[in-house]
Amino acid sequence: MTDGFIKVASATCDIKVADTKHNADAIIEKIQEAADRGVKIICFPELCITGYTCGDLFLQDTLLKGAKEAVEYIAYETKHLDIVAIVGLPCVIKQKLYNIAVVLNCGKVIGGTAKQNLPNYSEFYEMRHFTPAEADFKEAVSFGKEKSCFICCSQIYSLESMPNLKFGIEICEDLWVADTPSVRLAENGATIIFNLSASDEVIGKRDYRKNLIKAKSGSLCCGYVYADAGIGESTQDMVFAGHNIIVENGTVLAESELFENDMIIADIDVDKLAHERRRMNTFKSGTCVEEVNFVLTKKNTVLEHGPAKLPFVPIEQSNLNNRCKEILTMQSIGLATRIKHIGCKNVVIGLSGGLDSTLALIVAVHAFDRLGLDRSGIRAITMPCFGTTDRTYNNACKLALEYHTSLEEINIKDSVLQHFKDIGQSENIHDVTYENSQARERTQILMDKANMYGGIVVGTGDLSELALGWATYNGDHMSMYAVNASIPKTLVRWLVDYESRNATENLRMILNDILDTPVSPELLPPDEKGNIAQRTEDLVGPYELHDFFLYYMLRFGFTPRKIYRLATISFAEDYSREFILKWMKTFYRRFFSQQFKRSCMPDAPKVGTVTLSPRGDFRMPSDASYSIWMKELEEIQ
Repeated sequence: MTDGFIKVASATCDIKVADTKHNADAIIEKIQEAADRGVKIICFPELCITGYTCGDLFLQDTLLKGAKEAVEYIAYETKHLDIVAIVGLPCVIKQKLYNIAVVLNCGKVIGGTAKQNLPNYSEFYEMRHFTPAEADFKEAVSFGKEKSCFICCSQIYSLESMPNLKFGIEICEDLWVADTPSVRLAENGATIIFNLSASDEVIGKRDYRKNLIKAKSGSLCCGYVYADAGIGESTQDMVFAGHNIIVENGTVLAESELFENDMIIADIDVDKLAHERRRMNTFKSGTCVEEVNFVLTKKNTVLEHGPAKLPFVPIEQSNLNNRCKEILTMQSIGLATRIKHIGCKNVVIGLSGGLDSTLALIVAVHAFDRLGLDRSGIRAITMPCFGTTDRTYNNACKLALEYHTSLEEINIKDSVLQHFKDIGQSENIHDVTYENSQARERTQILMDKANMYGGIVVGTGDLSELALGWATYNGDHMSMYAVNASIPKTLVRWLVDYESRNATENLRMILNDILDTPVSPELLPPDEKGNIAQRTEDLVGPYELHDFFLYYMLRFGFTPRKIYRLATISFAEDYSREFILKWMKTFYRRFFSQQFKRSCMPDAPKVGTVTLSPRGDFRMPSDASYSIWMKELEEIQ
């Protein structure tokens, strides 16, 4: 439960229709199993105490009495467990029968929710037995010897020790209507919605149901835990598949197989959901509703799994291909629009043979093809100097030729040496001046060449470099349109890989060799074998770590401690805890100290949810202190 995580479960038991004792025992067994696995809140299907398919047996006093006794029995048998359970049953209130869900905690029924929307179409005929609850419904009901609790329609359950953990309940059809009860619950602070359901299975319904839950979770920025009736219900007229789903802000965390009566478990991050709502100023707050407190022991949640190592990169190959295609389209449209607006037919790109400049060239090619312009207007310029290796030089040349762009070579060694003489810099001192002089010389050439051709300089730097300030101010930091500025380094690689898989054989070989080349600015002389001597990740740390830090810091506002915890889980097999902490400190130090470079970065198309443009998503003063972030890191043991 630390860091905002709460472990929840959705469970379908093997029930017997109208056998409340059997069903109660099955539910108790599942609650015990969930508690043993660290679950703190578990939800069961609609009317799980009796079964949904009881028909006119719902009008029998014996069944109704048995249902209430079963709830009392479950509460008593699980009172020693540190868990909240939500179960469904029919309940008589003021001589009317309601379909309700009750919340069990510490051996008591602490509250409940009545179903508002009763389906009475096709195979459903709930109005035959039940009364729909009005939105303002509130009645006291007693279970056993405990004092009465309230059954409402808009009741929220809160944990005082975890302010962002608030949940609400809706029942089956309540999700399928236009004005769902969950809207009011979410507006009043509920970060998780539990749905007790008995949704029968017909062809195509599974996907529709899942999309509905994902959309509702996304629009309400909440966790949504859906528990569905399964095998054990009567198949006289319907078949139930036990389709359980747990979703967080539109993303499926866990989903059961159909027809298996399973329990699924996931960790919902309520702090992340609360941050997202704060970020979205269009998320409205509602009027007050009933609120009930529950009790849980606050413990460190053992997560089911850590987040993906590469949060900017989709895990599934099909999604990755579609994402890469979409991103390249957005980048190329951005550049094409700028070219068309200016009215030029030439762009200038410094082509190094590395990943970033390769992606910039690919984007330019797509933009020119989109505009119907001759690719010869793409002026690729390679500018070898002290650190250029044969491998990157040859790849740059072959790449430009294979794409049928113009290629020009300008060796800057003599110009840089002259500059060293002018400023009194020794060529034998390989310091920051030695390196940056080369970067600024290249930028000057690109700018002047752009003037000569009546075009613009296309920037090659990526989002990860901007985050770390790994760019020479007024060198590779500057351009006239920066096509890669919202693409993190881990995604750059996949975009180039996507292009290679759709390229000719010769072009694929070139792109694959570029993908295999170590990331380097090549500003220091090669080693004695002519290989790259300056590897970026040896100097600033692995980009996969920095992209991980960047994503969770900016996208969700996570604390350094929480990001560190997640990183140690996700990268447990790759890096030691000490190694991760070391580079986290580097990340925060560089991120804050290098803001001045981002404050004057050139125009760039936004393609993802995390960007650093001072005109777009991220505004930070260049003089902001990182002391409180670093203090938290220093306290990590």
